Amino acid sequence: MRSPVRVGFDVSPLLTEHAFPPGMVRLVGELTDALERRGELEVVRLSPPRGAKLRSWRARELPRAVAEHDLVGLHSFTSAFPWRGPGFRVQTVHELPWLHDVAENADLAHRAWAALGPIVADRVLCGTEHTARDLRRRWLPGANRIVVCPWGVGAPFAVEPPPGEVDEIVLGEYRLLEDPIVLALGAVRPKKNLDALLAGASVLARRGSARLQIVVTGRETPDLRRSLGLASKLGLSSAVSTLETVEEQHLPALLRLATAVSVLSKSEGFGFPVLEALGCGTPVLVPRASAQSEVADGHGIEVDATDPESVADGLARALAEREELRYVLPERARELSWDRCAEQVEGLWRELAP
Repeated sequence: MRSPVRVGFDVSPLLTEHAFPPGMVRLVGELTDALERRGELEVVRLSPPRGAKLRSWRARELPRAVAEHDLVGLHSFTSAFPWRGPGFRVQTVHELPWLHDVAENADLAHRAWAALGPIVADRVLCGTEHTARDLRRRWLPGANRIVVCPWGVGAPFAVEPPPGEVDEIVLGEYRLLEDPIVLALGAVRPKKNLDALLAGASVLARRGSARLQIVVTGRETPDLRRSLGLASKLGLSSAVSTLETVEEQHLPALLRLATAVSVLSKSEGFGFPVLEALGCGTPVLVPRASAQSEVADGHGIEVDATDPESVADGLARALAEREELRYVLPERARELSWDRCAEQVEGLWRELAP
């Protein structure tokens, strides 16, 4: 019987004080849990003490942990990793937004880590071929180190709520109407492209379609206020609701209650809402030839996000086919389980440290 490979995992995104995006927190928590449950790797969770600066902790303390814990290497869920020190190193690059005219996470530090990884890291993980292709195009010499490992989805993102729970209670919790809901999760930043959804909804309204309720989640930002101004100009003010916070336990219910979920981001490395919506049996709008459409793999409603008529067509299709698709869409979610993701990570580390 072979002994488990002992690997250090940087789980700092799980510390709430560092305010990592929800998708990143989900990835780190679900994948490390799956790896520990399977037991093929000996997972050593590494996180900084409260108040420590992440940059110096990664550069100084993580390499020391390799010797102290007898590790074969370090696995980073972010593009930042200790590029010097003993042991193998696995980096994760989520997206290269600057290649898609998006300013968010496009600063010099992000660009430098994306450039350094294929040169220094032993393997570079990407959640989609879309991101891997961007990375290979820029740093061809390190292309053989780049590995595509789609992330996963699991409970509680399912077609039916847990026994004894009623989803509709959530409508009252957040004071939502019973009009068909289109969810735009976290669409308070420019890259999330809320304006494309609003333009499409305006076209649909002019066609005389059923009234929609666009629900935008996330804290108020100048960009959200600007988009709300656009909604007013388009005559959609009363159709847009904002939820600053959605409790984690309520998200699956909201997804199940929605008629559609809009993930029309201009740049995305994976797009957890795509897979989570599919798991709940809810149609999801995705841009053509994007990371989101790759994740949906034919199960999403693909639109041209630059064309309001195309977005309106997508919304109309979601309205018409919602119930028909309810038990078809989860097929894609079942293909991308966290166990499948963990198995691929195990294979990667067995390859590095047989």
